Amino acid sequence: MKRLIAIGGSDAGISAALRAREIDPAAEITVVVADQYPNFSICGLPFYLSGEVQDWKMLAHRTTADIENEGIHLLLDHTAIDIDSDKKQVRVVVKNGSSKTLEYGRLVIGTGAVSVEPDIEGLQLPGVFTLRWMDDSFAMQRYLTEHNPKSAIIIGAGYIGMEMADALTCRGLKVTVVEYFDSVLTTVDPEIGNLVQVELEKHGVVVNTGIAVVKIEKNERCLTVSGSKGFSASADMVLVAVGARPETSLAGAAGIATGIKGAIKVDRRMRTNLPDIYAAGDCVETWHKILQKYTYLPLGSTAHKQGRVAGENMAGGDGEFQGTLGTQAVKIFNLVAAGTGLRDTIAREYGFDPLTVEIETWDHKVYYPGAQKMRVRLTGDRGTHRILGAQIVGHRKSEISKRIDIIAAAIYGGLSVENLNDIDLSYTPPLSSPWDPVQMATQAWSKKNLKGIGR
Repeated sequence: MKRLIAIGGSDAGISAALRAREIDPAAEITVVVADQYPNFSICGLPFYLSGEVQDWKMLAHRTTADIENEGIHLLLDHTAIDIDSDKKQVRVVVKNGSSKTLEYGRLVIGTGAVSVEPDIEGLQLPGVFTLRWMDDSFAMQRYLTEHNPKSAIIIGAGYIGMEMADALTCRGLKVTVVEYFDSVLTTVDPEIGNLVQVELEKHGVVVNTGIAVVKIEKNERCLTVSGSKGFSASADMVLVAVGARPETSLAGAAGIATGIKGAIKVDRRMRTNLPDIYAAGDCVETWHKILQKYTYLPLGSTAHKQGRVAGENMAGGDGEFQGTLGTQAVKIFNLVAAGTGLRDTIAREYGFDPLTVEIETWDHKVYYPGAQKMRVRLTGDRGTHRILGAQIVGHRKSEISKRIDIIAAAIYGGLSVENLNDIDLSYTPPLSSPWDPVQMATQAWSKKNLKGIGR
């Protein structure tokens, strides 16, 4: 009987365990979970804190009973502290202080990532939070309930920062966002980020860009955040959301090789450098579909896919991770911003000859009520006409996510920019036009490239 262990109870670890069970119904499968919340949607935390999801238990992809009914043994409140790859043993400590040693035949590490703690004085003050795990959300929820804060400062304008600006405003707080770079949501071009900033300000969020925060101070009444350019602002609570880094201390101590940003090196079958040890999720390097090289792109959807591949292979299969494009979408109030693939500046850094066009058009036929304007930025390679990436922003009811997914699928299929015109997309006046906005962007790109504009 195979004895398989997954370390980590989030997306990658549970996906690996479930796929291993499908491949080998007879395997003995154990998941070591550091807390009490296996397979919870960490991406859903802002919506729990906003009050839109009223019961945190609803964030579970599967309940503990669902997982155990698959014949998977969950060790909750168990933390792995040592891996002995020669003896094939994992030592774990229990929350009550006791310890035990587990034997494995094959092992997958899915320890995820942790919030980056920037070099800012005062990060440990009461009322200052990060948001990564369920316990983080409970701590923030308690503070919101018990202290009834009226204002908040969010340091960082990435996806979590933007979603939490929406969430805390939804709860009635006055929100200030402070971002180091010159525009918000730096995973998209400034042209798209500027539209997101307009949406934030429309809902009363104060946005400060180009500010390096250096200190958080507390007095009897409030917290004060200060930074470069003489910046100073005060609020009742502070959220620090400046990114994540891979949690690889356990793997590193075991002799597992790490690489980009300290992430675990894996091949496309999710194997590490040590025999019978796999790794997946936010703790590993990720194969990029376009670049054909490894990068670090921690995303929940990617973790699920990598975990599934790792689980298949440690149970005796032969799966291969096909790569990521970094496809993602975020809702900020009534706006959705989405992106996939490479932006113009990044494509150029990697040796492509990119051409980007931007169009503004209606999301569906304007004669049907409720039509909204949307922006599409499409990037392709001038010489090969290969699709390199896209960014789309528009109203949350405008099926922005669907449209970015069309482009992601086209990239996976190896289609050229012009090939996007040939796809038989659905059309009905309340939802689109005979030429979908994605296809209108391809026509604009072809026209601009034909004329040699933008060199």
